Amino acid sequence: MTIQTRRERERAERERLIVTAARDLAEAEGWDAVTTRRLAAEIEYSQPVLYSHFKGKGAIMAAVAVRGCEELTVELRESAAAAEGAQATLAAIGRAYTDFGRRRPALYDAMCTHLVDLPFATPEAPAPLQEAFGEMLRAVEAVAGEGEDPGLLTETFWAGLHGLVTLMRSGRLPQEAHDRRLALLIGRFAPGSSAS
Repeated sequence: MTIQTRRERERAERERLIVTAARDLAEAEGWDAVTTRRLAAEIEYSQPVLYSHFKGKGAIMAAVAVRGCEELTVELRESAAAAEGAQATLAAIGRAYTDFGRRRPALYDAMCTHLVDLPFATPEAPAPLQEAFGEMLRAVEAVAGEGEDPGLLTETFWAGLHGLVTLMRSGRLPQEAHDRRLALLIGRFAPGSSAS
């Protein structure tokens, strides 16, 4: 192994460590607790080392969001693969998405709520963001009606799922009715389906 290869590997490992520490801290205490000073102490590196990898907290949150989209893609893909039929697949995608948002609130916030320096809904969006959206798009395309724009329909479906997650987590919608609300949303996109 060359010195250059070893340095690149060590740099990548430090970046993973920073992103993981930020995510863990955010999940434990919220994003307000994540500061470069606190992260430097958590990972036992100096702040200048942190800044040699990321411009600041926003860039770290963006890296967390990208990793989160990778994880979400895996969960959406596995849920879709386990379902049979277009309606069941859409329901499985909806359940997987809302479960992900409820289980990983700080990660979800970095991905879908906080302003991060990532391009969304453009060809310049990082591949993990496009892949997560692509999993939803495939499920929605299969139930889209003739003449409907699958991309726009998928954005609307995503917005509905996001609304359910966000309003429930904030206490504005009661948890106990989540399954019924999700079934209603799925039913509007795929009449005749059962999301429960």
